[in-house]
Amino acid sequence: MAKFRVSVDSERCIGAGHCALQAPEVFSQDEDYGVVILLEEYPSEEFHERVREAAKVCPARIITIEE
Repeated sequence: MAKFRVSVDSERCIGAGHCALQAPEVFSQDEDYGVVILLEEYPSEEFHERVREAAKVCPARIITIEE
């Protein structure tokens, strides 16, 4: 079974927060700077579609998914 792996480039994050709104189980935001915090590198299957949507709506395009 292939792993669904998520990575983010927090240095390029602009802090829009769309990822945390779309999939709060997988993404959060730093309270001081607003940049993304990846909570789950290998989220369970129930969150895969929400993570895909988060990657689509990210204005900085910093979310990478490996399937």
